[in-house]
Amino acid sequence: MNSVQKLSDTELELMEAIWASEPPVTSTDLLRLFADRGRAWKAQTMSTFLSRLVEKGALETTRDGRANRYAPRVTREAYKLAETQHVLDDLYQGSVKNLISALYDGDKLSEQDIDELKQWFSEK
Repeated sequence: MNSVQKLSDTELELMEAIWASEPPVTSTDLLRLFADRGRAWKAQTMSTFLSRLVEKGALETTRDGRANRYAPRVTREAYKLAETQHVLDDLYQGSVKNLISALYDGDKLSEQDIDELKQWFSEK
């Protein structure tokens, strides 16, 4: 996976839209998409976020006439895996057991969740 810096909530929302589209996309494509969702962004705001995503290594850009086209440099799954690993390392000393223990102790796991985890671990 290409190294991608942590994305803000808005950057991640933008990446989700790009991953769900048929890349490459233009800023105009994205402005329309968000307007259809009831979020009218200014062109400069979109341009700023796209530039940040390029700087962070999440997007690559190619020039097409007067427009820039943007495509992901990382898949959704690869980004999720990298972020999960960061959380695991930063908060749980890299231990899956510590993470599951925190969820269990915090009453975040149902009996069904526990049964599914047992089944999953037994298959590994």
